[in-house]
Amino acid sequence: MISTHVRPLFLVLLLALSTATQAEDELPPINGRFMLMDHYGEMVTDRDFDSRYQLIYFGYTFCPDVCPSALMVITQALKLLGNDAARIQPLFISVDPERDTPQVLREYVSYFHPSIVGLTGSPELLARTAANFRVSYEKVEVPGMPPDQYQMDHSAGVFLLAPNGRLLVKFAHGILAKDMAARIKDFL
Repeated sequence: MISTHVRPLFLVLLLALSTATQAEDELPPINGRFMLMDHYGEMVTDRDFDSRYQLIYFGYTFCPDVCPSALMVITQALKLLGNDAARIQPLFISVDPERDTPQVLREYVSYFHPSIVGLTGSPELLARTAANFRVSYEKVEVPGMPPDQYQMDHSAGVFLLAPNGRLLVKFAHGILAKDMAARIKDFL
């Protein structure tokens, strides 16, 4: 039994939890649609990959730590999947179109798994794509640094979409490669 002076706090917490759940339920579902430019300069859409599962990460090439570590986890997970990795299309969507040209993306993704495709686009196309995935990002000037040495704050997580574009799971940043591979295998 809850004591009478703790009961109001308990009710406030319960109400806060139900409101948070309700707000999350009211959000539109993740929409995996996009039209962007790949790291070879060709326009692609989500339909170009609709026969494969898509493993999608939003980031940028100048990211000092979060993006490279996420791409390493994706790389290791794909290696752990062995031949099943051929059923997955990993995509790295840049949120920094000013610096992440197709050539920069092509070089950057080459340091990771050979099947990762880098994608970029106009600020408007990237904003629409990020909104479809409920990803946020923002340019942050670094005090005392030249204007081109900015950082990008961005959501960190990896999306796994089914071949039909439906979201299957969003992996939190920091997941281990073996756990990501095991969860992907559940869907294959």
